Amino acid sequence: GDGIARVYGLNEIQAGEMVEFASGVKGIALNLENENVGIVVFGSDTAIKEGDLVKRTGSIVDVPAGKAMLGRVVDALGVPIDGRGALSDHERRRVEVKAPGIIERKSVHEPMQTGLKAVDSLVPIGRGQRELIIGDRQTGKTAIAIDTILNQKQINSSSETLYCVYVAIGQKRSTVAQLVQILSEANALEYSILVAATASDPAPLQFLAPYSGCAMGEYFRDNGMHALIIYDDLSKQAVAYRQMSLLLRRPPGREAFPGDVFYLHSRLLERAAKRSDQTGAGSSTALPVIETQAGDVSAYIPTNVISITDGQICLETELFYRGIRPAINVGLSVSRVGSAAQLKAMKQVRGSSKLELAQYREVAAFAQFGSDLDAVTQALLNRGARLTEVPKQPQYSPLPIEKQIIVIY
Repeated sequence: GDGIARVYGLNEIQAGEMVEFASGVKGIALNLENENVGIVVFGSDTAIKEGDLVKRTGSIVDVPAGKAMLGRVVDALGVPIDGRGALSDHERRRVEVKAPGIIERKSVHEPMQTGLKAVDSLVPIGRGQRELIIGDRQTGKTAIAIDTILNQKQINSSSETLYCVYVAIGQKRSTVAQLVQILSEANALEYSILVAATASDPAPLQFLAPYSGCAMGEYFRDNGMHALIIYDDLSKQAVAYRQMSLLLRRPPGREAFPGDVFYLHSRLLERAAKRSDQTGAGSSTALPVIETQAGDVSAYIPTNVISITDGQICLETELFYRGIRPAINVGLSVSRVGSAAQLKAMKQVRGSSKLELAQYREVAAFAQFGSDLDAVTQALLNRGARLTEVPKQPQYSPLPIEKQIIVIY
């Protein structure tokens, strides 16, 4: 009843190969031991009994990819779950592939607009970057991701289309259904693929979903197009992977996670890249989401993913309750490569606002004590208060970059 099958007699099986049980349920071989093979089952293990016949499929796990996927909702194995029939013509891609090497990459130089003033001005993201969205629950992490997808609606007409892949890991089915509705009302489904491994799906599917979504996005990246992949969220993938590993009897490490939980995320996020002109100049941008517990950014999984990504957007509950939404902590959020991709106009209007906000926070703490403030301090406080107001904007209403520049100016 734990979704793990020990199978004897599968000679010459490959690591990561698909197998099929007598009941038609599929599984993947993860542990290759001397006398048996540890297989995790994709789907319900109730129909599997001792003594069943298990067949090798001879193929490593692969998923459908291509433009036929746009507008569809699929599970972690690429099977449509939106009730709109089978997929039309598509190719299949391996779920686990190596990330592109150094030679076939190029530095990030095109902007990836999110439509959020706070992000596009202070922590800009470029196409091919990996930017982590991190915060406690209910701080608006998913809202930032969805706004980014919705914002591409206005941009896709003018610049090269950015195809969006949204991977929902361990979320409620109702949440996923709500998301589909938001996207279809905004006509954003036409350039989006949704991969859903919901909370009711078995752990192996939640573990696999990010890789499947990544493979679907790589189709665009490797064919000279641009993709944005959102992993919402990787903490749940790590929990699913921990469950699988412990049931496979792999030795646990810190916080009972297996030793290769860093590699779990690094091999996924390392596949986001900006391809060189020789290889088609495509890109895939990753926005992984991590949920922290009580703002603890120094826990195991958050530190791992922070060290892998090219910057992070930190969201805070306190800011959220103070009405600063999106609740981005500008002091902790950085973008390590995005400034190269920022538009010149935005760079000019943004100017030194990040520094001024930092000075404002410093002075604001002291201003609570004193009543008589000198003119310079007062000016700093007024400017800071205005700068805090500018980035606020309602959910699901991203601004095009030209309007942002005017507002910030």
